[in-house]
Amino acid sequence: MKFTLSWLKDHLETDATLDEICERLTAIGLEVEDVDDKAAYKPFVIAKVVSAEKHPSADRLKVLMVDAGDGKPVQVVCGAPNARAGLVGALARPGTYVPGIDVTLSVGNIRGVESHGMMCSEKELDMSDNHEGIIDLPVDAPVGKPFASYAGLDDPVIEINLTPNRPDCTSIYGIARDLAASGLGTLKQHAKPDFRTEGETSVDLKIILDDERLCPGFGLRLVRGVKNGPSPVWMQQRLKAIGLRPINALVDITNYMTFDQGRPMHVFDAAKVKGGLTVRRALQGETVLALDQREYTLTPNNVVIADENGVESIGGVMGGEHSGCDENTTDVLIESALWDPINIAKTGRSLGIITDARYRFERGVDPEYMVPGLERTTELVLELCGGTAAEAKVVGYKGHQPKMIDFPTSEVKRLTGLNVSPEESREILARLGFGVKGEGSRLSVTVPSWRPDIDGKADLVEEVMRIHGVDQILPEPIDNLGSVNGRILTTLQVRSRTARRALAARGMLEAVTWSFISEDHARLFGGGAASLKLANPIASDMSDMRPSLLPGLLTAAQRNADKGYGDVAIFEVSGTYESDAPEGQRRVAGGVRRGTASINGAGRLWSNATKGGGKPVDVFDAKADALAVLEACGLPMGNVQVEKGAPAWYHPGRSGTIKMGPKVVLGYFGEFHPKTLGALDVSGALCGFEVYLDAMPEPKKKATRTKPPLELSPFQVVKRDFAFVVDSTVEAGAIIKAATSADRKLITGVNVFDIFEGASLGEGRKSVAIEVLIQPVERTLTDEDFEALTAKIVGNVEKSTGGTLRA
Repeated sequence: MKFTLSWLKDHLETDATLDEICERLTAIGLEVEDVDDKAAYKPFVIAKVVSAEKHPSADRLKVLMVDAGDGKPVQVVCGAPNARAGLVGALARPGTYVPGIDVTLSVGNIRGVESHGMMCSEKELDMSDNHEGIIDLPVDAPVGKPFASYAGLDDPVIEINLTPNRPDCTSIYGIARDLAASGLGTLKQHAKPDFRTEGETSVDLKIILDDERLCPGFGLRLVRGVKNGPSPVWMQQRLKAIGLRPINALVDITNYMTFDQGRPMHVFDAAKVKGGLTVRRALQGETVLALDQREYTLTPNNVVIADENGVESIGGVMGGEHSGCDENTTDVLIESALWDPINIAKTGRSLGIITDARYRFERGVDPEYMVPGLERTTELVLELCGGTAAEAKVVGYKGHQPKMIDFPTSEVKRLTGLNVSPEESREILARLGFGVKGEGSRLSVTVPSWRPDIDGKADLVEEVMRIHGVDQILPEPIDNLGSVNGRILTTLQVRSRTARRALAARGMLEAVTWSFISEDHARLFGGGAASLKLANPIASDMSDMRPSLLPGLLTAAQRNADKGYGDVAIFEVSGTYESDAPEGQRRVAGGVRRGTASINGAGRLWSNATKGGGKPVDVFDAKADALAVLEACGLPMGNVQVEKGAPAWYHPGRSGTIKMGPKVVLGYFGEFHPKTLGALDVSGALCGFEVYLDAMPEPKKKATRTKPPLELSPFQVVKRDFAFVVDSTVEAGAIIKAATSADRKLITGVNVFDIFEGASLGEGRKSVAIEVLIQPVERTLTDEDFEALTAKIVGNVEKSTGGTLRA
């Protein structure tokens, strides 16, 4: 939101300096982003042409002697047709930056004659598009004085960053109202428009909508006999200062009202309107050529203003070219309407239109200013364009029902820590335009019509706080916790951090991917439910909440591969969404490895084989990553089970499920199904995993956080190998589990080191060889001890799997 200092002072009586105003704006929540103090115009001075002689080597050039008020005329070569002796204009000396042509002047040599500056045109000073000649000022213009102050070009421009909840400050009047409420001056009260009307607005006006909220009110007035030429210089200068291009008086008035009062207006050339005007939903496929010279195809979700010719305007967003006002307009229809903010936002986004009107209507305009805004606009039209105004026609508006809020002033202290008396709270709210009733510390507050953002008592606390002064909130130390090193983070937060550290330690890089993915990608990974679709997606390929981290990680890995980084190991710890219920949001640690990016290192096989790297990643890399996360999070790994099978997006023969017990699924891992990779347009050796951090059981509470003493056995570990012949359908994990359960105190590890299938074993049979690690604790084991343990291991495996010890 931009405005000039003089424009602000049209509404605010104050002696405050520019710096004081900017400081106060930021203090009350209207953050100043930029201030253009117009220093670029300071070097330009008013100068008089003392003499003008023909250039000796060019017919169209003249050699001027120019006096800038210091009695030392300088020589300037000029090609303007109106350059003459006695002319008073604007001089730019060498070293001056000329904004209109983006050039910094230096002493020039033009056809053999030195030129020590430039006599400027209006275009060169960004005053207008006129470059037919240099600026020609009245003869009594003060020579030697700054041209900017004489021409009104030294008016500073302030730009503030408005938050979406402050529609009242999308107007300069609203900003002045806030400043006045803060004590920086007095808000000026302008006289109500006073003009004579003749006759009625003859154009028929109807609102035909199935939902009256789409257009709660519409005002229209006909003004006959206008003369639509350029707007006055003061209005053009203000519009140009905030980045708008002056077009003609009628259009400039509507733009002026948009910024001055926050009241978007629109004007129709009455001669181009056929029949009456109707506010209705657009027909499917209906088109309109808008004022930006683009044709838009509409749907019934868009509200339009139409006549017998068709759509004349997209309501609250942009007018149509057909009924626009130009220099031939003599009769004008002035529109002042109310529109539904949500519908305006959806219409603007679906059509890709961003306008100042949309910006205000989608945030909410003051409904009570609809008719006064029409009156003020009419007054400006009559003042600048002449004509005769008819009686206004207003339909649909039922009046504004103000919100009432019960406000205990003690809430200010509770929510902000500020000690603000009830009297000061009452005074602040009253200065901001709120109606305040009641006595003592409990007030009944009426919300003004221009503040649709105020809903409850917390909003009123914010109003009191920002006017009283956020800088008055003193820093206070945090209360001491009840114990030293008391727990602050939740278990899930601790596990999220631990998972990140564990995966980073395994050589993976953390990625942050979008929580929104396309519907097709969501369906690939078990999502796509209607409840997880975004009502207003930022892009067509970001329409659904992600059911898994893997789509984002896989496509991110592919983007790296496309740029020449094929060996990628990335992870993310974030949320996934199974439903729109709170329990449907999961906390997941997921990762993807591509190419040869295993924990042993990426690279060519022959250059990294000694370290175990250089081979394409596979299911075992993903399994190791997933188990590393579980172990880092403190899960008892002896209770963790790995079963074959995983969701459909994994390869059916190269994937697994991690469980704790028969029901608790901790995660999945594996290589990916070729169809999944094809649908994602991803290629290469890939594996991945997802671990559900929120599925892990809470750790048991311990009496102390002190770690137990380290107990190491003085006895040597003994290794025993076994080979069992089992059915080919038996999983190796079942054999490991059975062998481990033979004696959990002595057996510290079981590893598979060989699997053999051959005709010698018989059809449908295989041999699984395991290594059992036996750690004596209390004494050295005897041969009898080992024989008993061996028998128990073999017996457990035979009982659990039906296998036999291989001879």
